Amino acid sequence: MKLFKQFTIIIALSFIGEVLHALIPFPIPASIYGILLLFLLLEQKTLQVDDVKEVADFLIFIMPLLFIPAAVGLIDAWNELRSSLTAYVTIIIAVTLIVMVATGRITQWFLRLSRRYTDENT
Repeated sequence: MKLFKQFTIIIALSFIGEVLHALIPFPIPASIYGILLLFLLLEQKTLQVDDVKEVADFLIFIMPLLFIPAAVGLIDAWNELRSSLTAYVTIIIAVTLIVMVATGRITQWFLRLSRRYTDENT
């Protein structure tokens, strides 16, 4: 029954995210609204981590299985993708490098900011 309650909480937040996506005219995916709601509820202590932990761990564990339909879709669209494969691979590599560099720079900035804050308060 505990797992059912946890799964119901996650599904309810996902549903509310879908409703917000339909009501708010921003180009933000419904799943992001749901995750933000979950974050806010956890941050405000309205919802405890233990209220969703086991189901969240399970969903993370099976996440690779959730990519199978997308992979099958790519296989079905292989004939259309083959002609532009070089462009797709180039874009994927470039974007991956940009994300890695940006993430590293932002992390370094936060670490410097944290050290400066710690030094000022000690």
